Amino acid sequence: MKRLALALAVLLAMVSSPASAALHVDVTQGNVQPLPIAIPDFLAASPSDASAASNIAGVVRADLQRSGLFKSLDPKSFVEQIRSVNTAPVFANWRVINAQALVTGQATTQPDGRLRVDFRLWDVFDGSQMLGQQFTATPDNWRRIAHLIADAIYQRITGEKGYFDTRIVFISESGPATNRKKRLAVMDEDGANPKFLTSGYLVLTPRFNPTAQMIAYMSYISGKPRVYLFDMESGRQEMLGQFTNMTFSPRFSPDGNKVVMTLEQGGNSDIYLMDLRTRAISRLTSDPSIDTSPSFSPDGSQIVFESDRGGSQQIYVMGADGSNPHRVSFGQGKNGTPVWSPRGDQIAITKQSGGAFRIGVMRHDGSGERLVSNGWEDEGPTWAPNGRVLMYSRTLRGGHGSQIWSVDVTGRNEQRVLTPGGASDPAWSPLIQ
Repeated sequence: MKRLALALAVLLAMVSSPASAALHVDVTQGNVQPLPIAIPDFLAASPSDASAASNIAGVVRADLQRSGLFKSLDPKSFVEQIRSVNTAPVFANWRVINAQALVTGQATTQPDGRLRVDFRLWDVFDGSQMLGQQFTATPDNWRRIAHLIADAIYQRITGEKGYFDTRIVFISESGPATNRKKRLAVMDEDGANPKFLTSGYLVLTPRFNPTAQMIAYMSYISGKPRVYLFDMESGRQEMLGQFTNMTFSPRFSPDGNKVVMTLEQGGNSDIYLMDLRTRAISRLTSDPSIDTSPSFSPDGSQIVFESDRGGSQQIYVMGADGSNPHRVSFGQGKNGTPVWSPRGDQIAITKQSGGAFRIGVMRHDGSGERLVSNGWEDEGPTWAPNGRVLMYSRTLRGGHGSQIWSVDVTGRNEQRVLTPGGASDPAWSPLIQ
């Protein structure tokens, strides 16, 4: 798949005043009151720009609303018509509908054919501009511009980086349960632009590399489970190593130069590390048990994994060289599919207890364990690049169909991510560069 041809230019510097710092969403609270924000349709420099202007504003509204931290006000309630992106609005007209923030913008097709979008973020009650930026891209990348605008607004108000300009790789599922077809697919974070990457054979556990240009996954294309690499730009697939036995559960190191995975030999499954530059492989675990689902800490110094070496499926942490493996989960039930938060402070898990599977989080030492999802069979968590939101697979009760859901790390704002047909095993990309 070709790299996105987005030429991004931030030409207007952030403009803020000390007083505007009062407009802020505290995302550390467990129960956040969404911030009312007004986002009128963007202005169009010409009639031909009208569609892009309206569509971009719509995606920005949807992104911020979906986060659960913002309440996008109904455009039908607006009492002022914005006529210029470069003129301050009449703030009293927005206070009367209780808007705390206002976004105005304009779309313009330049002489070279590229689309330029200017936007401004206003603090309504303070009566000041918080942010002003300009993005330029090819017209077909209008949706990326919208996500970038939403990210900029999110960061300015919350103090955290956004996560809207990202992609999700997942397993698309179709066909009857007795003959389920599973294909590697990718989509935007909001479920738009889904695209199949493979066809005709079973694939599982896809994971992005740090640049979102490579995917590691397990496939049965050769008849046995093997780890493969998929190049997003060229579409080329490559089997990772010529192993006689099955390999599975791959994940990249934070620098993208290594892949950690499980290799089965002699009926025993251990964790191995491969250097992608030299293809040298080293063994990290040596235990007569099933060690799998490895995930690096953000600084690359540690690896969390699941193992049944203690008699049941639990979470363990070891050094990146395999040193000092030690158990960190001790609560009731079984725990698996661990993945380290990009912030480094928490580990997301699949918790199996009382006949149900739920998504949980714990600190890296195993303390503070709590559940954040509320389904019957939720598993396989993946983190947004800012460590704020989790996605996961949800199987409907009775095993009828699989869906992708997301939830805030506090356990709030659980919602379905729309996909074409059944979908499972999502993996979040970093912010697109």
